[in-house]
Amino acid sequence: MQRTNFGEMACSIARTLDVIGEPWSPLILRDVWVGVSRFDQLQADLGISRKVLTERLNHLVDQGVLERRPYDKRPRYEYRLTEKGAELVDLLMVMVGWGDKWLAGEAGPPVLYRHHACGEISGVDLRCAHCGEPMHAGDVDLLPGPGAAV
Repeated sequence: MQRTNFGEMACSIARTLDVIGEPWSPLILRDVWVGVSRFDQLQADLGISRKVLTERLNHLVDQGVLERRPYDKRPRYEYRLTEKGAELVDLLMVMVGWGDKWLAGEAGPPVLYRHHACGEISGVDLRCAHCGEPMHAGDVDLLPGPGAAV
């Protein structure tokens, strides 16, 4: 069965899913973000097959989300987030907030985030880039953009 190419849809959510919409990709990005950057480390941490990990890493590199850097004379690489990949981590932090609120249970969040600027434990707070007010699904109207399907 051929996979649907979400990247061709006139929808930013679909296009983003084309890059990280399969379950392993966000977990790989999370691991690289926290410093698990070599193939064997990623495989051990995630418990993922070598074949699937290779496919996902190649896809993320091809999409410009990760970059490969050699770390040995043998063909061995470590992976680093690109600027594009670092911005996807912001999306993962929003997912963390949702997961902590709705799925963490009585034990609470498995990870806490300390903000560098103020030193406080905090979470992501979506705000309007123009006025600074909270910006959630009920606070916006959807309007056609310049890239909307005609």
